[in-house]
This record gives sequence, C-alpha cells and structure tokens, in this order.
Amino acid sequence: MPKVVNIEPTPNPDALKFVTETPLLKRGIRSFRDFASAVGDPLASGIFAQGKITSVFYMDRFVTVNKHPDADWSDLIDPICERVEDFQAEEGEAHAPASTGSVDEKLARIEAVIDQRIRPGLAGDGGGLEILSFDGTVLEIQYQGACGSCPSAAGGTLNFIEGILQDEVDPTIRVLSY
Repeated sequence: MPKVVNIEPTPNPDALKFVTETPLLKRGIRSFRDFASAVGDPLASGIFAQGKITSVFYMDRFVTVNKHPDADWSDLIDPICERVEDFQAEEGEAHAPASTGSVDEKLARIEAVIDQRIRPGLAGDGGGLEILSFDGTVLEIQYQGACGSCPSAAGGTLNFIEGILQDEVDPTIRVLSY
C-alpha cells in the first residue's frame, strides 16, 4: 500500500499534491472532474466521497486533489491521506487519455515536445494536460489536476506552451485550452 510521504502546495490555492513513496500506477494517468466520472475507480471515488472535492488527478507517485474554494484543507487532508494509503495499487495498465485528431508527423513532434518540456513542469505542480485534438494548426488541450482550475494555466502557462511549440515545431501553431 502506498504511503503519503509529502503534501505539497501547488500554484493553485485550491489544490494540493499528495506524494507517495510507491507508485499508484505503473503508467498512464487518471483524471476525474466529478464524482460521477470516478465511479469504478476506488481511489478517486473514495477521495470524492470526502465531500467538497472538485477533481482528482493521479499518476505514478502523486495524487492532486482540488477542493471547493469554501472548503478548508484542515478538514480534508487526513481523510484524503487515509484513502490514498488504503489504495491497492493496480497491476494492470492505466487508462491513458486518448488524443484525438490525425496522428501525423507534426502531432508526434508536438507530443514529444510536450512530454519532454511541458508535462514534467506541470507534474511538478500537481497537474498535467491532455491533447484533445489537432487539426494541423490548432492544438486543443485540457488541463488536469491542479492545472485544471488554476488561474495562471489559462494565461501565462498557455502562452508558454504555445511559444515553445511555435519555436520547436511550427510557428503557425495556436493552442487553445478547454
């Protein structure tokens, strides 16, 4: 069973990152925006059951939990840690989010840049991103975890991602988040 070894703040005041000693998943990510979407996932549904939780995102060795702005972390931290520590890590493959749109050379380059330059930084703050679609010039993404409701994700982070992709892949790429 995983042990929570650290609880880290994120740039989003309504999100905390619960770091575990052992992996929760062998690979992939799990992201849930509400209790209904978490049905069937014992970790996420257990965390949502604590009440006043708006999203749960987890991968490898951390879980990021977003709370309602009116909720108090002091009421939620211990029950969340208990749920994480009671979780039996799965042996099977995780459900990685599927990217939609054409899988061409440009999209492969975009995914490589995002994997190498963007996702590690987002994961460091307890978040991630999913590619929703790419039509050749417009890349649609969705933030996950702490990034999903963080004010800086919509502005500065989005501009940073777009700038890197314009520099390293194609200067005509536009990035939109949903």
